Amino acid sequence: MSSFYRVEDITKILDISTSKAYKIIQQLNKELKDKGYVTIAGRIPIKYFKEKYYC
Repeated sequence: MSSFYRVEDITKILDISTSKAYKIIQQLNKELKDKGYVTIAGRIPIKYFKEKYYC
């Protein structure tokens, strides 16, 4: 099991379009970069996503 969500996961969880899911991941990754973390394009740590979105 991965510790990251991909675009497809975010699309299903939030029931949104793929383009909107990419924008959300980009925004969350920017927040993490600003905090000094290394990020992976197109993926977001599950733990961080769950902190930001109540699903």
